[in-house]
Amino acid sequence: MLAHFIVALRGAGIPASITEYLTLLRGMKEGVADYSVDDFYHLSRATLVKDERHLDRFDRVFGEVFKGLEPPEGDLARTLPDEWLRKMAEKLLTEEERAAIEAAGGFDKLMEMLKQRLAEQKGRHQGGSKWIGTAGTSPFGAHGYNPEGVRIGQEESRHRRAVKVWDRREFRDLDDSVEIGTRNIKLALRRLRRFARQGAATELDLPDTIRSTANNAGSLDLKMVPERHNTVKVLLFLDIGGSMDDWVKISAELFSAARAEFKHLEHFYFHNCPYERLWTNNRRRRESEVSTFEVLRKYGPDYKAVFVGDASMSPYEIIQPGGSVEHWNEEAGSAWMGRLTGHFRRSAWLNPMPEAAWGRTHSIGLVRQLMENRMFPLTLGGIEAMTRELSR
Repeated sequence: MLAHFIVALRGAGIPASITEYLTLLRGMKEGVADYSVDDFYHLSRATLVKDERHLDRFDRVFGEVFKGLEPPEGDLARTLPDEWLRKMAEKLLTEEERAAIEAAGGFDKLMEMLKQRLAEQKGRHQGGSKWIGTAGTSPFGAHGYNPEGVRIGQEESRHRRAVKVWDRREFRDLDDSVEIGTRNIKLALRRLRRFARQGAATELDLPDTIRSTANNAGSLDLKMVPERHNTVKVLLFLDIGGSMDDWVKISAELFSAARAEFKHLEHFYFHNCPYERLWTNNRRRRESEVSTFEVLRKYGPDYKAVFVGDASMSPYEIIQPGGSVEHWNEEAGSAWMGRLTGHFRRSAWLNPMPEAAWGRTHSIGLVRQLMENRMFPLTLGGIEAMTRELSR
């Protein structure tokens, strides 16, 4: 049974190794989970899942493999929580909708009819005015029409006339394209870290201490080493204002995560495209402006440059002198991008706009060319792909 469980997890994309499997068996041998499914669930999840993005996927596989071990009391699929429905109705229904329900016999009557139909109906139904199904005029179902109905199994409203929405919750894996969050960004950025021991020897080197003590006939011989630090240096260039106002939250999450992960991190702001000047403080922009040539002089090629922006602008802002919307730029934005990417060879561009929409904007294509196709979506998968590119 457990071997089948491991195979099912790996088939679902969860990298459960033989080491983790042996850890699970050791935990069961020690009595961590004796005869409780709940205890076994928590033990197996703790030992077999090492990435929080796989938690929902693990739950789905666990339910498929061990279904029936503790069958629920009654038929939950057809049991509707009356109290829950009433409370939700009080919060969600307007006075007009409540009046419409009362005209049909009241909310209790509507829910009673729904329960009765669920009990009587044996299969899928489409069309008609009675059974629960699709494309009909029954008060219950989806993709049809009834002025006082209960919507079931439909992704979104069409007529906005349902007095209650009853949908089964569908859990999806925490894949690369969904909720990102500062913590998840930190996990993705950790691929970029490189540790080295520098500075004063302040940390105990246990293996060398044991070896030296043994060679010293048992007389304690302490060996110290410098503390390990992340030595990766990162420059973050952040597009701000204009169309980037739509992506403020995700940009702030990336900025927060990067500041927490990298000791050597410097950031600069630009608008749409980098030109001859950048800045470090938006509230005091004029006072904090920095020459782009100064950035190139101060920070060596060992820095990894990450540009963050939707690259959505007039193409003239990239290819023409004077194309900037803020000032007259003597040189085209493409010239400055060429200088930056030529100096910081380990560079990449993170775009918060969904990748499927990139082809609709000409300027995005121009920036991708300037970046030699090193543009990645600002998702967990995109950040991980970027870190692999910058770590080459």
